[in-house]
Amino acid sequence: MGQIIFTLIMLVALQAVLGFDNLLYISLESKKAPLSEQKSVRKKGILIAIFLRIILLFVLVKVIVFFQEPFSWLTGEIEDVVKFSFNGHSIIVLIGGAFIIYTAIKEIWHMISLQQDSHKIEDSERGTKTANAAITSIVIMNLVFSFDSILAAIGLTREIEDSTVAFIVMAIAIVASGLLMLFMADKISSFLSKNRMYEVLGLFILFIVGIMLITEGGHLAHLHFFGEEIVPMSKTTFYFVIAILVIVDVVQGRYQKKLLKESTHKAE
Repeated sequence: MGQIIFTLIMLVALQAVLGFDNLLYISLESKKAPLSEQKSVRKKGILIAIFLRIILLFVLVKVIVFFQEPFSWLTGEIEDVVKFSFNGHSIIVLIGGAFIIYTAIKEIWHMISLQQDSHKIEDSERGTKTANAAITSIVIMNLVFSFDSILAAIGLTREIEDSTVAFIVMAIAIVASGLLMLFMADKISSFLSKNRMYEVLGLFILFIVGIMLITEGGHLAHLHFFGEEIVPMSKTTFYFVIAILVIVDVVQGRYQKKLLKESTHKAE
């Protein structure tokens, strides 16, 4: 019993840590919905995703070999140039990473575009997406982010002999982490709304998340370019880069405030 409780605590902690990038995506994506529906979009998106995560867990437990077994028709090499061996897991992660990079670049460009200024107020009230479209995007990306955490959860529960108990433990961890995400989503969205300067920072972090998924997908597909293997970005490197970005952003913000005060004093 003690081992089961310890495993459950470890799983909830793992889901919480791995869910940070997912939470950031939810907060940014929900802002595309009409202002009056953004809170509802976050709640519905996360609740639907929790339900689908449990279904995905059940499916992965049954067909985990299929997702990890390379496809023979997607295995090959071009001598001295590229070597690959794609499986279901790698394809899903690569597509998810590419979509996140595209989303981040599109949103950054949208924010700095001059034509955005004339429609800024209208867009913020009306939204650039319908509520259903935003919910769909949140659910799909939630499932993409879920693959690694669910596979890690399956690995952590291998020592539990009863497969039914192991499934229940993983399902409880998914629900618990989902409810935590539900609680944190509004707070992060509120923070980004009050501090618009950090929205750009969030998009760059999202861009790095996309790169991390691309490298991970490349590693899972055993991609080699010119004899060099694609190495996945570690979580340690990911969080270190985020820490540097946050520090630079904070220092730059304070420096700009200092310059603004100095220019105000000179004007007086």
